[in-house]
Amino acid sequence: MENIAVLGSGTMGHSIALSVAWANYKVKVYSINLEDLKRAETEIDKKVLLLYKNDLISDVQMQNIKNNITLDTDIEAVVKDVTFIIEAVPEDLGIKSELYEKLNDLLDEKTILASNTSGFTLQQLTKDYKFPDYFIITHFWNPAHLVPLVEIVKNDDTNIETVARTENVIGAIGKKPILIQKEISGFIGNRLQYALFREAQSLLDQGVASKEDIDAAVTYSVGRRYPVVGPLMTADLGGLDVFSAISDYLFEDLSTEKASGKTLNKHVDEGNLGYKTGKGFYDWGESESQEIIDKRDEVLMYFLKKDQENK
Repeated sequence: MENIAVLGSGTMGHSIALSVAWANYKVKVYSINLEDLKRAETEIDKKVLLLYKNDLISDVQMQNIKNNITLDTDIEAVVKDVTFIIEAVPEDLGIKSELYEKLNDLLDEKTILASNTSGFTLQQLTKDYKFPDYFIITHFWNPAHLVPLVEIVKNDDTNIETVARTENVIGAIGKKPILIQKEISGFIGNRLQYALFREAQSLLDQGVASKEDIDAAVTYSVGRRYPVVGPLMTADLGGLDVFSAISDYLFEDLSTEKASGKTLNKHVDEGNLGYKTGKGFYDWGESESQEIIDKRDEVLMYFLKKDQENK
């Protein structure tokens, strides 16, 4: 197994580190800010306790996870003797590039650097990096310790060894890796998610249904199937002739908007940004917000238990 470090201790960074430690591997976590590391430690403790309360880990595992994680503000100490690095600093190309310039002088040529970017291309990320053949994208999904999918993105410069080692690491920490063979904006998951989001916005803007009913249409229909069968397998099960016929008449009526919808723009212009500001499509009181997050995580943990049972 590789020696692993995570650079960045925010929402994604600490959750990715928890995933590594949960798989019983040592992991070093870097942040430039000591306060950020303290917050990460607190969040990890909360998440580990929740896993224990939901019978996903034992009390021994709970302690092992904490022991497996080392937090440090010294980047040289963090990357020393490391062979696989997951970069999870803020989604800002300037911040990422500045970090990579530091790493140019600290890393061995064959140390893999994997970015958790959700949008930048490998060409953008490796512009000033010395070892582009050992650079790859590993896009985790939030919350990273509960969602199995990791999208691995390569391009023509990516070494075949880099791909193989990355797939091994992602599999070893209990995740489901998928390989994206060429660079495409949004990768796979976000393209599918935002195609659905565009149509949901269109339905809301047209007054076809309420926000609650639009959400319910997903939660209580395709949302129930997708944990087992994806859209292409669903089509096979339903009959490709049927799906072809429906596609032929329905596609021309679906939204083809090239930008955000009017309702979304109105909320943003008014500073109503959702959960983080207390209002968006929905009103978010503190207790309601936590209740929804807890319910989401409870369902995600249920599926993790099923994954463990099916191994």
